[in-house]
Amino acid sequence: MVTYIVRRLITAALILLGASFLVYLLTASSGDPLEEFRASSAPNKQQLMDSRSELLDLDTPAPLRYFKWLGGAARCLVPFAGSCDLGKNIAGQPITEALGFALVQTLTLVTGATILAILIGIALGIITALRQYSALDYGVTFMAFLFFSLPIFWVAVLLKEYGAIGFNDFLRNPEIPLPVALGIGAVAGIIVAVAVGGAARRRVVSGGMVFLAVSLILIYFSVVQWFRNPGLGPVVIAIAGVGLAFAVTLLVSGLKNRKALQSSLIVVGLGVVAYFAVQPLLNQATAVMIVLLGVATIGVGVATGYLMGGYDRGQSMRAAGITAFLVGGLILMDRFMQAWPSYFSNSRVRGRPIATIGAGTPNIQGDFWVLTLDTFTHLILPTTALILVSLASYTRFTRSSMLEIMNMDYIRTARAKGLSERSVVMGHAFRNALIPIATIVAFDIGALIGGAVITETVFSVRGMGFLFLDGIMHTDPNPVMGVFVCVAVTAMVFNLIADLAYSALDPRVRIKA
Repeated sequence: MVTYIVRRLITAALILLGASFLVYLLTASSGDPLEEFRASSAPNKQQLMDSRSELLDLDTPAPLRYFKWLGGAARCLVPFAGSCDLGKNIAGQPITEALGFALVQTLTLVTGATILAILIGIALGIITALRQYSALDYGVTFMAFLFFSLPIFWVAVLLKEYGAIGFNDFLRNPEIPLPVALGIGAVAGIIVAVAVGGAARRRVVSGGMVFLAVSLILIYFSVVQWFRNPGLGPVVIAIAGVGLAFAVTLLVSGLKNRKALQSSLIVVGLGVVAYFAVQPLLNQATAVMIVLLGVATIGVGVATGYLMGGYDRGQSMRAAGITAFLVGGLILMDRFMQAWPSYFSNSRVRGRPIATIGAGTPNIQGDFWVLTLDTFTHLILPTTALILVSLASYTRFTRSSMLEIMNMDYIRTARAKGLSERSVVMGHAFRNALIPIATIVAFDIGALIGGAVITETVFSVRGMGFLFLDGIMHTDPNPVMGVFVCVAVTAMVFNLIADLAYSALDPRVRIKA
């Protein structure tokens, strides 16, 4: 194993050297960095050209400039030395500083979108594989390919028009007309009726219940102006928590494991009690405090599952830990909703909270909740756009992989032994179906660091994609090389991790030197 890793790292280093040399030469020869000055009529034109030439060392041939850059980049390998030097851009800013800012912007933008796309895509892939050739399968396939085929800039424009401008206009007077509420309820009922499957009576009853529930909820929201003063409260958290407890237990252990279900329900009760206890603490919240509270919440859930025990204590611990995390998320969501009126009425927001450009509202003032809400509202549209266009690959790969696995002999053997369908799907099929997904995830994470160039441009986010594009436009190799190195190193590392994950997912795969 160690020999294999060392060999892969040496090979990756050689590939990185060759690729970086080619990228540097191609960028340096792609244009003239002094072009904007040559057409200028400014009296100090020559002085500006000399200054730019000195900054970018244009008097030195591009191959020699690469080795100078490589010498500075090599110092980045020395940890904690503070001697990393990737050059400067045409504005005189060190590339390391520009990369730090751009990387934060990019990770903030695309990390959430990538995680949600993976989770939702894998879940839809499993469901459609189990319901092959059903209306749900055809519907999900059609929608996935539809959004996959749409250009991202067009999706972004539609989201700006209807998700931001339209919704902000709606918030001026958040009343939902009765026909609209009934229409939305009917659409939700039809979707549930298609997704549930089974006998026609079961579909009609399920769809009718969802239609009635959604319609009544929307009417209630309209009457109480909920979109202006949203909130969950302990009652909704308790009801939702019980539903989550049953769902998590069903997926983790099955409802036959009573100890796991009891552990999850106990955690829901503890969460409702904690809702009142932590409110004063949340008023003074910081990011570190939220992380610590999250760790403590999961710890309480795992400890509850351990104390409850049962014939499989591990299942109880996992079910209670996941339920605790989700209930904690509901409490956190409720606290954000409590801060919504303050954010909505902020003088910098001016009653239009869903932003269309940028990563934050300039000069906005407020506490942790207001500032975090501002970040979230700026991420809603680009995150949604990235999820829609990247969902198809995860859904289709998971579906095809699950269909192949479900026809294997060992799946039929597991069913013949009398195992429950949950055990067959989650315990036997899903584990092996993750092997091709691991490759896609590793590739996407490497691409993630490079930024979503078009999305960042449309939404005016100055991330890694913007930095790369700016370097190309100004024929400035330094920012291009900075982004290239970050993306290349990340891609190689995660591809190595994917190779190692194969042996963990499938015992038949072994990494050998």
